[in-house]
Amino acid sequence: MSLVMIPMGGMAQDKLFTLEDINYGGTNYRKMVPENKWFAWWGDELVRLDIDACYLVDKKKHTEKVLASTEEINKWAGTKDSQTFRHFYNVSFPYADKPYVMIQNGSERMLIDFKKHTVVWRQSCTDESNGEWNKESRAVAYVREHQLFVRDADNEERQLTTDGSRDIVYGTAVHRDEFGISKGTFWSNDGMKLAFYRMDQSMVADYPQVNIDPSIAACEPDKYPMAGEMSHKVTVGVYDIKTKNIVYLKAGDPTDRYFTNISWSLDSKTIYMFELNRDQNDCRLVSYDATTGERVVELYRETSEKYVEPLHPVMFLPWDKTKFVMQSQKDGYNHLYLFDKSGKELKQLTKGEWVVMEVCGFNEKNKSVIIAANKDNAIQRNIYMVNVTDGKMSRLDNGRGWHNANISESGTWFYDNYSEPDVPRVINIAQTNAKSGTAADAKPYMKAADPWKGYRIPEFLSGKIKAADGTTDLYYRMVRPADFDASKKYPTVVYVYGGPHAHNVDARWHWSSRSWETYMAQKGYVLFIMDNRGSENRGRDFEQATFRQLGQVEMADQMKGVEYLKSLPYVDQEKIGVHGWSFGGFMTISLMVNHPDVFKVGVAGGPVIDWKWYEVMYGERYMDTPQTNPEGYAKTSLLPRAKDLKGKLQIITGYNDPTVVPQHCLSFIKKCIEVGTQPDFFVYPGEPHNMRGHQSVHLHERITQYFEDYLK
Repeated sequence: MSLVMIPMGGMAQDKLFTLEDINYGGTNYRKMVPENKWFAWWGDELVRLDIDACYLVDKKKHTEKVLASTEEINKWAGTKDSQTFRHFYNVSFPYADKPYVMIQNGSERMLIDFKKHTVVWRQSCTDESNGEWNKESRAVAYVREHQLFVRDADNEERQLTTDGSRDIVYGTAVHRDEFGISKGTFWSNDGMKLAFYRMDQSMVADYPQVNIDPSIAACEPDKYPMAGEMSHKVTVGVYDIKTKNIVYLKAGDPTDRYFTNISWSLDSKTIYMFELNRDQNDCRLVSYDATTGERVVELYRETSEKYVEPLHPVMFLPWDKTKFVMQSQKDGYNHLYLFDKSGKELKQLTKGEWVVMEVCGFNEKNKSVIIAANKDNAIQRNIYMVNVTDGKMSRLDNGRGWHNANISESGTWFYDNYSEPDVPRVINIAQTNAKSGTAADAKPYMKAADPWKGYRIPEFLSGKIKAADGTTDLYYRMVRPADFDASKKYPTVVYVYGGPHAHNVDARWHWSSRSWETYMAQKGYVLFIMDNRGSENRGRDFEQATFRQLGQVEMADQMKGVEYLKSLPYVDQEKIGVHGWSFGGFMTISLMVNHPDVFKVGVAGGPVIDWKWYEVMYGERYMDTPQTNPEGYAKTSLLPRAKDLKGKLQIITGYNDPTVVPQHCLSFIKKCIEVGTQPDFFVYPGEPHNMRGHQSVHLHERITQYFEDYLK
């Protein structure tokens, strides 16, 4: 076990936090987060965005000059009343060689020349959803009343579909946003062709959500494909602005298949797409002719005894249209591979027991790719430049903390917004050329003050222990009261998530602690948070250890955390609680019913109860189907364990949760009634999977009070 603690200031810090201060829905929350700045790149020029004006930043001197104000923009554009342009946070500077700013109000998008003070182009944008604009053709694709439209640069609107409906969905994310999918339209590089999703979900069962607001409650069902049940069918269309024709990619029968990570060749002639079987263990990268829709060639295939999870489209080298970079976990960790367009693997660009977390961009001059990765430390995120020719890898930041880099158009500059466990926020501006300088050497553009100065700040600690396998390192965070006294005994709450594609502990400010932990520490609790096997950023085998038995390995690891807690003299072993949401809600109840003599109190939010009621894409990836893995579903279901509940358990859910549908909670409560156990239950009417706005304050008051009532 190792331990790293953030030292806090002196006794003058005596102000107490409220949930209105530190919960994101609170009335004072904005004043309690570290200062931040927002930017946009204009080619390689950096522009700072604010409410009243935008500013050109001198990247070396950090001086600024006004490019335009909101008052000037409204004067030049002639906007007024409801169409007034109000702030710069959503503007862009799409052309490196032109002094144009793109703005948008409720009715129009405009390109304004901020040097000549004129509108050079405008386009209607009324009643658009899922809009995607292309800077080359200046065409925009969008959805209105279930139909897909394109509006061209001359403001001519064309309706592409007529059969759109609740059952036939166009131009939006499909496969329930899994596989890295976040949108449903994909412009070619020249902006003259549009690839788009069409999803037929007419065969998918309705889940009967209820709207209680009308005088007679109304049924407002969601299409929800549960594990082992009928799933939707997706196809990919391509619209050609010049010919006005639509073709569909000839990918074959879409039944029980997933199409994802769509990308274009640099010459806009070819579409690349990953295709995955429903078992999610056979993944293929296939190219298609964008004009005819004909299948060209299968370039790559990856199979697994467990699952393959494509999350990123291929990216062509800006300086070589014949080569692309692909991400894969095939060697055990997510890394970059260089291919030519025929599908020949040329080399592995990155390698090691660490993961590439993001491709941030390319530096064309140096023929390099810029990435974020945890190469230096498993719970850090640092920025590196990898030379595509010789494989040389150079770190661009200070080697500590959690860094987010935003790259200029040519890749020669970037700004780095980062924090460290004892550093709230720093923004650096630097060149990516590792020979001439790095962000680590740069004078900070901004260093945020501690917004919690003057408050009683708890102790934030981080360390690692061994997993239940005896060899794997697991990282944890601990939060202790500001007046912590090791000779006293403290009630302790384990906060848990534990599921895939998430983690809790990293080297951000306060070790990435949630504000509720601070609030609880202030009330005299110790908080313990650990990332078990199955969570992200630790490699394929770490993530896939939970395959076909969700919750089992995770519980074993969490209990090693409890074992460590029990070794600490200040942890009251008779007063250990647990709390989590979503997968963490599933883990909370799992721990409560499998270890009823350990956990006295639990609060489970939006919990999965039985994986057969969860969605096809996520559920079957990790559990296979109920038909092919009946033992796994039986082992992980919490319904048979309802009889083992001993402690106080509160279950909370959004009444209209479309992610973990209310059937989970209600079925568990029904089972508890049958076997005579007594959980508590609370719902938020009209709310989805997470409570929105100020209701989050109410939620965390309720969670806190439950521990205050039953754990202290």
